[in-house]
Amino acid sequence: MEVLYLFLGFVIIIFFSNVLVDAASSLALKLKIPKMLIALTIVAFGTCAPELAISFQSVASQNGEMAFANVIGSCIVNVFLIIGLASFIKPIKVKHMTIKKELPILLIVTTGFSILMLDSLFNPLTANTFSRADGIILLLLFSLFVLYLVQMLFKRNSVQEEVKIKYSPILAIFLLILSIVFITFSSDLIVENAEIIAHNFGISDKIITMFAIVIGTSLPELFMTITSATKGEFDIAIGNIIGTNIFNICIVLGLPIILYGDILLTGFNFIDILAVFLSSFFLFLFARSEKTIDTKEALILLFCFILYYIYICF
Repeated sequence: MEVLYLFLGFVIIIFFSNVLVDAASSLALKLKIPKMLIALTIVAFGTCAPELAISFQSVASQNGEMAFANVIGSCIVNVFLIIGLASFIKPIKVKHMTIKKELPILLIVTTGFSILMLDSLFNPLTANTFSRADGIILLLLFSLFVLYLVQMLFKRNSVQEEVKIKYSPILAIFLLILSIVFITFSSDLIVENAEIIAHNFGISDKIITMFAIVIGTSLPELFMTITSATKGEFDIAIGNIIGTNIFNICIVLGLPIILYGDILLTGFNFIDILAVFLSSFFLFLFARSEKTIDTKEALILLFCFILYYIYICF
Protein backbone atom coordinates (compact mmCIF):
# COMPACT_ATOMS: atom_id res chain seq x y z
CA MET A 1 0.00 0.00 0.00
CA GLU A 2 2.89 2.37 0.75
CA VAL A 3 4.22 1.90 -2.81
CA LEU A 4 0.73 2.57 -4.20
CA TYR A 5 0.36 5.74 -2.11
CA LEU A 6 3.84 6.87 -3.15
CA PHE A 7 2.96 6.39 -6.84
CA LEU A 8 -0.35 8.22 -6.34
CA GLY A 9 1.50 11.09 -4.69
CA PHE A 10 3.83 11.40 -7.68
CA VAL A 11 0.93 11.35 -10.16
CA ILE A 12 -0.87 14.13 -8.28
CA ILE A 13 2.21 16.29 -7.67
CA ILE A 14 3.46 16.06 -11.27
CA PHE A 15 0.03 16.71 -12.82
CA PHE A 16 -0.78 19.71 -10.65
CA SER A 17 2.75 21.10 -10.99
CA ASN A 18 2.15 21.33 -14.73
CA VAL A 19 -1.28 22.88 -14.17
CA LEU A 20 0.30 25.40 -11.77
CA VAL A 21 2.93 26.41 -14.33
CA ASP A 22 0.39 26.77 -17.14
CA ALA A 23 -1.96 28.83 -14.99
CA ALA A 24 0.78 31.10 -13.66
CA SER A 25 2.26 31.54 -17.13
CA SER A 26 -1.17 32.51 -18.50
CA LEU A 27 -1.44 35.30 -15.95
CA ALA A 28 2.14 36.42 -16.61
CA LEU A 29 1.65 36.47 -20.38
CA LYS A 30 -1.48 38.53 -19.91
CA LEU A 31 0.77 41.09 -18.18
CA LYS A 32 3.24 40.85 -21.14
CA ILE A 33 6.23 39.66 -19.09
CA PRO A 34 9.26 38.47 -21.18
CA LYS A 35 9.89 34.74 -21.64
CA MET A 36 13.16 34.66 -19.68
CA LEU A 37 11.57 36.49 -16.77
CA ILE A 38 8.69 34.01 -16.81
CA ALA A 39 11.15 31.11 -16.91
CA LEU A 40 13.22 32.48 -14.00
CA THR A 41 10.19 33.17 -11.81
CA ILE A 42 6.77 31.72 -12.60
CA VAL A 43 7.96 28.56 -14.35
CA ALA A 44 10.88 27.99 -11.96
CA PHE A 45 8.81 28.46 -8.82
CA GLY A 46 6.00 26.36 -10.24
CA THR A 47 8.24 23.43 -11.13
CA CYS A 48 10.03 23.53 -7.76
CA ALA A 49 6.75 23.70 -5.82
CA PRO A 50 6.91 19.92 -5.13
CA GLU A 51 10.40 20.31 -3.64
CA LEU A 52 9.20 23.25 -1.52
CA ALA A 53 6.25 21.32 -0.11
CA ILE A 54 8.36 18.20 0.57
CA SER A 55 11.14 20.25 2.20
CA PHE A 56 8.75 21.96 4.63
CA GLN A 57 7.12 18.65 5.54
CA SER A 58 10.50 16.94 6.02
CA VAL A 59 12.03 19.65 8.23
CA ALA A 60 8.82 20.04 10.23
CA SER A 61 8.85 16.28 10.94
CA GLN A 62 12.50 16.47 12.11
CA ASN A 63 13.79 14.73 8.99
CA GLY A 64 16.30 17.31 7.82
CA GLU A 65 18.36 14.74 5.90
CA MET A 66 15.47 14.18 3.50
CA ALA A 67 15.09 17.94 2.96
CA PHE A 68 18.78 18.29 2.10
CA ALA A 69 18.81 15.22 -0.14
CA ASN A 70 15.75 16.66 -1.86
CA VAL A 71 17.45 19.99 -2.64
CA ILE A 72 20.94 18.67 -3.41
CA GLY A 73 19.57 15.88 -5.57
CA SER A 74 17.25 18.25 -7.45
CA CYS A 75 20.08 20.67 -8.26
CA ILE A 76 22.27 17.83 -9.52
CA VAL A 77 19.47 16.18 -11.52
CA ASN A 78 18.34 19.50 -13.03
CA VAL A 79 21.75 20.17 -14.59
CA PHE A 80 23.47 16.82 -15.10
CA LEU A 81 20.39 14.83 -16.16
CA ILE A 82 17.83 17.32 -17.47
CA ILE A 83 20.11 19.84 -19.23
CA GLY A 84 22.23 16.87 -20.33
CA LEU A 85 19.28 15.09 -21.94
CA ALA A 86 17.80 18.27 -23.44
CA SER A 87 21.08 19.43 -25.00
CA PHE A 88 21.82 15.91 -26.24
CA ILE A 89 18.48 15.90 -28.10
CA LYS A 90 19.03 19.43 -29.40
CA PRO A 91 22.04 21.67 -28.55
CA ILE A 92 20.89 24.55 -26.33
CA LYS A 93 21.85 28.04 -27.45
CA VAL A 94 22.57 30.43 -24.56
CA LYS A 95 22.15 34.19 -24.89
CA HIS A 96 24.95 36.60 -23.97
CA MET A 97 22.93 38.14 -21.13
CA THR A 98 22.34 34.70 -19.60
CA ILE A 99 26.09 34.01 -19.61
CA LYS A 100 26.88 37.48 -18.25
CA LYS A 101 24.20 37.76 -15.53
CA GLU A 102 21.97 34.75 -14.79
CA LEU A 103 24.53 31.94 -14.79
CA PRO A 104 27.02 33.89 -12.61
CA ILE A 105 24.23 34.53 -10.07
CA LEU A 106 23.50 30.78 -9.98
CA LEU A 107 27.23 30.06 -9.55
CA ILE A 108 27.49 32.58 -6.67
CA VAL A 109 24.44 31.09 -4.92
CA THR A 110 25.69 27.50 -5.36
CA THR A 111 29.22 28.37 -4.21
CA GLY A 112 27.87 30.12 -1.11
CA PHE A 113 25.63 27.14 -0.36
CA SER A 114 28.55 24.71 -0.75
CA ILE A 115 30.76 26.73 1.61
CA LEU A 116 27.99 26.88 4.24
CA MET A 117 27.84 23.07 4.24
CA LEU A 118 31.58 22.70 5.00
CA ASP A 119 31.72 23.56 8.72
CA SER A 120 34.05 20.64 9.47
CA LEU A 121 36.53 21.82 6.83
CA PHE A 122 37.10 25.10 8.68
CA ASN A 123 36.85 23.51 12.14
CA PRO A 124 37.54 19.74 12.28
CA LEU A 125 36.02 19.56 15.79
CA THR A 126 32.66 20.81 14.50
CA ALA A 127 30.09 18.63 12.75
CA ASN A 128 28.58 19.90 9.50
CA THR A 129 25.45 21.75 10.56
CA PHE A 130 23.07 24.04 8.74
CA SER A 131 21.86 26.75 11.12
CA ARG A 132 19.29 29.55 11.06
CA ALA A 133 22.18 31.95 10.34
CA ASP A 134 23.01 29.89 7.23
CA GLY A 135 19.37 30.08 6.19
CA ILE A 136 19.43 33.87 6.52
CA ILE A 137 22.56 34.01 4.34
CA LEU A 138 20.70 32.02 1.69
CA LEU A 139 17.85 34.53 1.78
CA LEU A 140 20.35 37.37 1.39
CA LEU A 141 21.78 35.60 -1.67
CA PHE A 142 18.23 35.25 -2.97
CA SER A 143 17.76 39.01 -2.61
CA LEU A 144 20.59 39.43 -5.14
CA PHE A 145 18.56 37.36 -7.58
CA VAL A 146 15.41 39.37 -6.85
CA LEU A 147 17.22 42.66 -7.50
CA TYR A 148 18.30 41.33 -10.87
CA LEU A 149 14.72 40.27 -11.69
CA VAL A 150 13.44 43.75 -10.83
CA GLN A 151 16.12 45.27 -13.04
CA MET A 152 15.12 42.92 -15.88
CA LEU A 153 11.46 43.85 -15.44
CA PHE A 154 12.11 47.59 -15.82
CA LYS A 155 14.48 47.10 -18.76
CA ARG A 156 12.29 44.69 -20.70
CA ASN A 157 11.61 45.30 -24.36
CA SER A 158 8.39 47.03 -25.22
CA VAL A 159 7.90 44.76 -28.26
CA GLN A 160 6.22 41.51 -27.24
CA GLU A 161 5.75 38.29 -29.20
CA GLU A 162 2.29 37.00 -29.97
CA VAL A 163 1.73 34.09 -27.59
CA LYS A 164 -1.39 31.99 -27.20
CA ILE A 165 -2.66 32.23 -23.62
CA LYS A 166 -3.96 28.89 -22.38
CA TYR A 167 -6.27 30.01 -19.55
CA SER A 168 -8.42 33.05 -18.91
CA PRO A 169 -7.40 35.14 -15.84
CA ILE A 170 -10.29 33.88 -13.65
CA LEU A 171 -9.67 30.22 -14.53
CA ALA A 172 -5.91 30.69 -14.03
CA ILE A 173 -6.41 32.06 -10.49
CA PHE A 174 -8.74 29.15 -9.62
CA LEU A 175 -6.25 26.60 -10.97
CA LEU A 176 -3.37 28.23 -9.07
CA ILE A 177 -5.21 27.83 -5.75
CA LEU A 178 -6.35 24.28 -6.58
CA SER A 179 -2.82 23.26 -7.63
CA ILE A 180 -1.23 24.53 -4.41
CA VAL A 181 -3.77 22.57 -2.32
CA PHE A 182 -3.13 19.31 -4.19
CA ILE A 183 0.65 19.78 -4.27
CA THR A 184 0.66 20.23 -0.48
CA PHE A 185 -1.53 17.15 0.01
CA SER A 186 0.57 14.95 -2.28
CA SER A 187 3.83 16.08 -0.62
CA ASP A 188 2.54 14.70 2.70
CA LEU A 189 1.71 11.44 0.95
CA ILE A 190 5.17 11.16 -0.63
CA VAL A 191 7.22 11.99 2.49
CA GLU A 192 5.30 9.70 4.82
CA ASN A 193 5.34 6.68 2.51
CA ALA A 194 8.93 7.20 1.33
CA GLU A 195 10.07 7.08 4.96
CA ILE A 196 8.08 3.88 5.62
CA ILE A 197 9.48 2.16 2.52
CA ALA A 198 13.05 3.23 3.33
CA HIS A 199 12.85 1.92 6.87
CA ASN A 200 11.15 -1.35 5.87
CA PHE A 201 13.92 -2.19 3.41
CA GLY A 202 16.74 -0.87 5.57
CA ILE A 203 17.50 1.86 3.02
CA SER A 204 18.74 5.23 4.22
CA ASP A 205 16.52 8.28 3.83
CA LYS A 206 19.21 9.85 1.67
CA ILE A 207 19.14 7.05 -0.93
CA ILE A 208 15.34 6.77 -1.15
CA THR A 209 15.09 10.54 -1.44
CA MET A 210 17.80 10.87 -4.11
CA PHE A 211 16.10 8.26 -6.29
CA ALA A 212 12.33 8.16 -5.72
CA ILE A 213 11.59 11.67 -4.53
CA VAL A 214 14.28 13.73 -6.33
CA ILE A 215 13.86 12.21 -9.79
CA GLY A 216 10.09 11.92 -9.35
CA THR A 217 9.59 15.57 -8.44
CA SER A 218 12.04 16.65 -11.17
CA LEU A 219 9.78 15.27 -13.90
CA PRO A 220 8.01 18.65 -14.40
CA GLU A 221 11.41 20.29 -15.05
CA LEU A 222 12.44 17.38 -17.27
CA PHE A 223 9.30 17.53 -19.40
CA MET A 224 9.31 21.32 -19.70
CA THR A 225 13.05 21.69 -20.44
CA ILE A 226 13.18 18.99 -23.12
CA THR A 227 9.98 20.27 -24.75
CA SER A 228 11.25 23.86 -24.72
CA ALA A 229 14.61 22.84 -26.20
CA THR A 230 13.08 20.80 -29.02
CA LYS A 231 10.85 23.76 -29.92
CA GLY A 232 13.82 26.13 -29.90
CA GLU A 233 12.55 27.96 -26.80
CA PHE A 234 16.02 28.04 -25.24
CA ASP A 235 15.26 30.88 -22.80
CA ILE A 236 12.51 28.78 -21.21
CA ALA A 237 14.69 25.65 -21.22
CA ILE A 238 17.74 27.07 -19.44
CA GLY A 239 15.93 29.83 -17.52
CA ASN A 240 13.69 27.23 -15.89
CA ILE A 241 16.72 25.31 -14.57
CA ILE A 242 18.61 28.41 -13.39
CA GLY A 243 15.58 29.79 -11.57
CA THR A 244 14.61 26.41 -10.10
CA ASN A 245 18.07 25.76 -8.65
CA ILE A 246 18.22 29.24 -7.10
CA PHE A 247 14.73 28.77 -5.62
CA ASN A 248 15.65 25.28 -4.39
CA ILE A 249 18.77 26.42 -2.54
CA CYS A 250 17.61 29.77 -1.18
CA ILE A 251 13.89 29.30 -0.56
CA VAL A 252 13.10 25.56 -0.53
CA LEU A 253 15.94 24.98 1.96
CA GLY A 254 16.47 28.40 3.51
CA LEU A 255 12.92 29.12 4.69
CA PRO A 256 12.23 25.81 6.51
CA ILE A 257 15.56 26.04 8.36
CA ILE A 258 14.86 29.62 9.47
CA LEU A 259 11.42 28.54 10.73
CA TYR A 260 12.25 25.17 12.32
CA GLY A 261 15.91 25.48 13.37
CA ASP A 262 19.30 23.84 12.84
CA ILE A 263 19.88 20.61 10.89
CA LEU A 264 22.80 18.22 11.46
CA LEU A 265 24.23 17.05 8.11
CA THR A 266 25.32 13.55 9.12
CA GLY A 267 24.43 11.88 5.80
CA PHE A 268 26.38 14.18 3.48
CA ASN A 269 30.06 14.44 2.67
CA PHE A 270 32.47 16.36 0.47
CA ILE A 271 31.51 14.42 -2.69
CA ASP A 272 27.85 15.48 -2.37
CA ILE A 273 28.86 19.11 -1.91
CA LEU A 274 31.35 18.93 -4.79
CA ALA A 275 28.68 17.49 -7.11
CA VAL A 276 26.32 20.40 -6.36
CA PHE A 277 29.07 22.95 -7.02
CA LEU A 278 30.24 21.25 -10.23
CA SER A 279 26.69 21.18 -11.62
CA SER A 280 26.58 25.01 -11.66
CA PHE A 281 30.25 25.38 -12.62
CA PHE A 282 29.98 23.05 -15.64
CA LEU A 283 26.74 24.72 -16.76
CA PHE A 284 28.47 28.13 -16.68
CA LEU A 285 31.65 26.79 -18.32
CA PHE A 286 29.87 24.96 -21.15
CA ALA A 287 27.55 27.88 -21.87
CA ARG A 288 30.52 30.25 -22.08
CA SER A 289 32.53 28.03 -24.43
CA GLU A 290 30.65 28.70 -27.67
CA LYS A 291 27.37 30.08 -26.29
CA THR A 292 25.96 26.60 -26.94
CA ILE A 293 25.70 23.46 -24.83
CA ASP A 294 26.42 20.88 -27.54
CA THR A 295 26.17 17.10 -27.78
CA LYS A 296 29.70 16.47 -26.49
CA GLU A 297 29.11 18.64 -23.42
CA ALA A 298 25.72 16.97 -22.95
CA LEU A 299 27.44 13.59 -22.74
CA ILE A 300 29.84 14.95 -20.10
CA LEU A 301 26.87 16.14 -18.02
CA LEU A 302 25.10 12.79 -18.35
CA PHE A 303 28.32 10.94 -17.44
CA CYS A 304 28.62 13.08 -14.28
CA PHE A 305 25.04 12.19 -13.36
CA ILE A 306 25.66 8.45 -13.83
CA LEU A 307 28.97 8.62 -11.95
CA TYR A 308 27.41 10.43 -8.97
CA TYR A 309 24.46 8.07 -8.70
CA ILE A 310 26.78 5.03 -8.89
CA TYR A 311 28.75 6.63 -6.04
CA ILE A 312 25.70 7.16 -3.78
CA CYS A 313 24.56 3.56 -4.39
CA PHE A 314 27.85 2.08 -3.23
